[in-house]
Amino acid sequence: MKLRFKQTCFACPEQYDVFDENDKQVGYLRLRHGYFRVDFPDCGGETIYSSDNVKGDGCFYDEKECRHYLNRADNAIRKKLRGLI
Repeated sequence: MKLRFKQTCFACPEQYDVFDENDKQVGYLRLRHGYFRVDFPDCGGETIYSSDNVKGDGCFYDEKECRHYLNRADNAIRKKLRGLI
C-alpha cells in the first residue's frame, strides 16, 4: 500500500495530510508546541499516535527528526488500516 504525505503548512504548526492510493485521506499530522500527533482519518479523528518528545516546537528541528516522526506516522496509519490498532 502506498501512502502519500502532503505538507499543508510548513511551520507553527507543521502539518500534513496523508492519502492512500485511491486519494482517500487516511491521516492528519500536526506538530505544535513540541507535541506531535497523528489523527485518523483526518483532523479531529481518532489520535492513533502522539509524542511530546519532539525537539522542534512549531516545526521539526531538523530533517532527521522529521523523517523519524513521519516514519512513526506512516507505521501507525498502516497498522490502523490493517485493523491492528
